[in-house]
Amino acid sequence: MSTRPVIGIFDSGFGGLTVMRSLLRLVPQADYIYLGDTARLPYGSKSRETIARYAVGSARFLEARGAELLVVACNTASALALDALQAEARIPVLGVIQPGASAAAAAAPGSGVLVLATEATVQSHAYARACAEHGLQAYEKACPLLVPLVEEGWTDHPVTEEVARLYLAEAFADARAAGISPTTILLGCTHYPLLQPLLERVLRTHFAGTPVRILDSAEATARVVAQQLAATAGLPAAQPQCSFYATDSVAKFERLGSRFLGQPIGQVQLIDLGG
Repeated sequence: MSTRPVIGIFDSGFGGLTVMRSLLRLVPQADYIYLGDTARLPYGSKSRETIARYAVGSARFLEARGAELLVVACNTASALALDALQAEARIPVLGVIQPGASAAAAAAPGSGVLVLATEATVQSHAYARACAEHGLQAYEKACPLLVPLVEEGWTDHPVTEEVARLYLAEAFADARAAGISPTTILLGCTHYPLLQPLLERVLRTHFAGTPVRILDSAEATARVVAQQLAATAGLPAAQPQCSFYATDSVAKFERLGSRFLGQPIGQVQLIDLGG
């Protein structure tokens, strides 16, 4: 390829900026368009049909602005709407679930995986199916309190540490009861990478006898994109051009989004995708 590719990234909010954060590091030779459908979150409370309709509308918006590859940086949309997106989009579409499962299989073939995710993602069992395709046993644990704690900015707070300890204790006990011995924890929510240092500390402090490594599905997804765009690696180095759009709460997006992206995101443009 002789021109810089344009990657479209879509999430129901700003959690998907952790995927973009990894992409900016691994694929700096691309330009980026990010869309957060903040007016209609959370997707987890919606039907599969509604989520698919929202996702397809977002994909069309990004395509119209020049996206040549769509990254669905939303676990709920990846679990429930990926087929619809791949059928409707005119560009390649990549979700976050298969890359995460593939990374877990590469890290520990044939082992057990503990998936930490939101309630909606767990109920879809998308990670369990994806892991099973790679010969892995997965136990999925819903951790509903972690997202609001991250959005509060409590990523290194004693309250968050205690909540994480309780979730992990329950998850390890329930996994063992199901005959699964996890050697890998897969972060199945795009908010959770901000908690990885805290989770690693909790494992060292409270579960020292449990040999577990943490994998981030956002990072795994970015690595897949980097592999797919390997032909662009020789392009001249240049600062990526990044555009940000949201369907509501632009001020909140700008404030919290910078934390998720790890750098200031600047102006976010408000758009209307309809009902």
